[in-house]
Amino acid sequence: AYNGNKMIRLFDLVLSTIGLLFFLPIMVIISLACWFETRSPFFIQQRIGLNESTFNLIKFRTMKLDTPSVATHLADKSAITRIGQMLRASKLDELPQLWNVFRGEMSIVGPRPCLVDQQHLIRVRRAKGIFLAKPGITGLAQVNKIDMSNEILLAEADEYMIRTYNTRTYFKYIILTVLGKGYGDAVR
Repeated sequence: AYNGNKMIRLFDLVLSTIGLLFFLPIMVIISLACWFETRSPFFIQQRIGLNESTFNLIKFRTMKLDTPSVATHLADKSAITRIGQMLRASKLDELPQLWNVFRGEMSIVGPRPCLVDQQHLIRVRRAKGIFLAKPGITGLAQVNKIDMSNEILLAEADEYMIRTYNTRTYFKYIILTVLGKGYGDAVR
């Protein structure tokens, strides 16, 4: 079962701890760069997780402070900061989510957590059982460039990933992400 895999939780715990320690110097530098640009280095947003519970997802801030809190594909490209462009291109904006993984709110691999106001996506995901899996930083949809703007395709990819999930696919999605396959949600 996707959720009850204690080995995956152990991998999440070990990898998030190593990642947080290894990337700490880089995260400090990014935090300072973001602070100088926006005076607010982190972006915290309520997302939907396992069993439709909510949690606060943490990322590096890549958009201006006055940007409306909407799904990325609905945000305007002009809202992205100079540092944010680099962070998004390199996926470094996702590093703070290792804290969410460490805390057990997310897994490294799983469906991307949606926003609480994405009602249509929530309904589609509920129908496909996606909320029975812990959300993740990366997964099948991300490495195949499927973002939240295509809700049906995203839910189908998530459903397939959950159905075929095992230790091998867990590491496969991590390796593909590290090698640069896929990207984050597109902006208009």
